[in-house]
Amino acid sequence: MTTSHLVLKIRAPDRPGIMAAITAALSAHRCDVREANVYGDDDTGAFFLRMAINSPVEREAVAAIMAPIGQEMALEWELHDLDRRLPVLIAVSKFGHCLVDIIHKKEIGQLPIEIVGVVSNHDAMRRTAEWHGLTYHHLPMSEGKAAQEARFLSIVGESGAELTVLARYMQILSDDFSRQLAGRGINIHHSFLPSFKCAKPYHQAHARGVKLIGATAHFVTADLDEGPIIEQDVRRASHGATADEMVAIGRETEASVLSRAVRWYAEHRIFENGNKTVVL
Repeated sequence: MTTSHLVLKIRAPDRPGIMAAITAALSAHRCDVREANVYGDDDTGAFFLRMAINSPVEREAVAAIMAPIGQEMALEWELHDLDRRLPVLIAVSKFGHCLVDIIHKKEIGQLPIEIVGVVSNHDAMRRTAEWHGLTYHHLPMSEGKAAQEARFLSIVGESGAELTVLARYMQILSDDFSRQLAGRGINIHHSFLPSFKCAKPYHQAHARGVKLIGATAHFVTADLDEGPIIEQDVRRASHGATADEMVAIGRETEASVLSRAVRWYAEHRIFENGNKTVVL
């Protein structure tokens, strides 16, 4: 018998009985709940549920089971096939550490994604991308920001990308471009903002004796580097660390934080909750 591996995501006004109604309906159709994580937000009164399901019937049949429950209980719900790899487009500039980390983790099976292309405003990472068999789109800024972003968005559409990852893509996005990626664009930045802006932030931090080096992965919004935070991490640096050693620590942290955010998105674990996220 063929088994469908599905994930059910639900957001709803918090109330008793939501899980009971769903599990009873699924059990009646011989669906096996393998994982269930919930969160009730007292501040917003919202209830979040992520449920992994092994089903003897296809996704469409499970969706038909959920439809009347969703209508009756005012649920916002999504049902995804976990065996389907998420199409991802990666944007990069000159630094390849995040790009290479995502490619490697995808190739060894740690990321359930399909990389549908690499976009860059520079040609620096072409050899790396093409060596891995990835289509490389060089979009220089010389043609003007509006035209460059229009081409970028057309590639998002043509490639079928359901997530765009800014893997140290060092361009400030226009408000319209950011809105187009709302909920389906993830960015990464170092932890030194807003203290150390502009060029060589790690060298600025070294000059000030910074001891903690971190990174933040967040959703893309029109507010630069202020979108809902998905994941963060931090590493210590000793007083003896050189500026170059701090750069290396920072790059490792950025790459690991970004790849975790991509994995959680691909596994349908992330819910936007106002200016925050819930990760189940």
